[in-house]
Amino acid sequence: MLTLHTNEPLINALSHYIDKATDTLGEGDFETSIPNLSLFRRERPAAPKTCVIEPSIVVVVQGAKKMWLGGEGFSYDTTRFLITSLELPADSEVIHASKSTPCLGMVLKLNLEMMTELMMQSELAHHHSKSSGMSAGIGSATPSILDPFLRLIQLIDEPRAIPIIAPLIQREIHYRLLLSDQSAKLHQITSVDSKGYRISQAIEWIKSNLSTPLRIEALASRVQMSTPSFHQHFRQLTAMSPLQYQKWMRLSEAKRLMLNDHLSASSAAFKVGYESPSQFSREYSRLFGTSPKKDILLLRGSANQAER
Repeated sequence: MLTLHTNEPLINALSHYIDKATDTLGEGDFETSIPNLSLFRRERPAAPKTCVIEPSIVVVVQGAKKMWLGGEGFSYDTTRFLITSLELPADSEVIHASKSTPCLGMVLKLNLEMMTELMMQSELAHHHSKSSGMSAGIGSATPSILDPFLRLIQLIDEPRAIPIIAPLIQREIHYRLLLSDQSAKLHQITSVDSKGYRISQAIEWIKSNLSTPLRIEALASRVQMSTPSFHQHFRQLTAMSPLQYQKWMRLSEAKRLMLNDHLSASSAAFKVGYESPSQFSREYSRLFGTSPKKDILLLRGSANQAER
């Protein structure tokens, strides 16, 4: 069993870099000059807030967070990382954070094609692990995981090296994850003969065809699964039915369109496949806790406040 003492120098160095990079920015999520790597800073505990989780690894270097998926909580801190292998709806909660000791961390989006390639290039391709349930999990933040993250984030101070060295370090991180205690979750999504891989293909179809009515039998056939098996494995991996997932994706995309593209609620609703603006408003309020118009006004007000 690895102790905190083993990780302490790496954690301290990582928290130093992230604190320095975000200190003047306040709370929020911040893209970096390194592709697919973002940083976050929270200065107070916060109740669960609805968000989108892409396939990624989330590493906390100070404080603690908790992710809620389908009623199940995943707690992570400086000793444990969060990993997700599918794009999922979730609620993110900040457990430990303060102004003097903010919750700090980083998110690296996973490249599942790279995972598959690494599996095929190594003996890992012959490793057959049992299905590991939901496509999110908590792994041990070992030195073999933290060390390449430190080398990756240090490249922020060496911008000319980023295009050359960052892809190599990110490839190493992917390989280390395939050797970690969360490898089964990655295998079930990246192995082309697995049910998880087929569900991931179905999710990609849903995302690319949001305004198209969802016919479960046709989608199951598209990914070469029987309808009962498709339902079972979809719910196992995402904690929701395909129709619930499509509804969540539609509402999340409509929120993005209203916030970023300044579409009206009715225009956003029609664009993602809703025929009734009133139905859209009801389902939006149920998911996000307030009406579309009020939610967007609050979000824009918060963004304006943060810029001051």
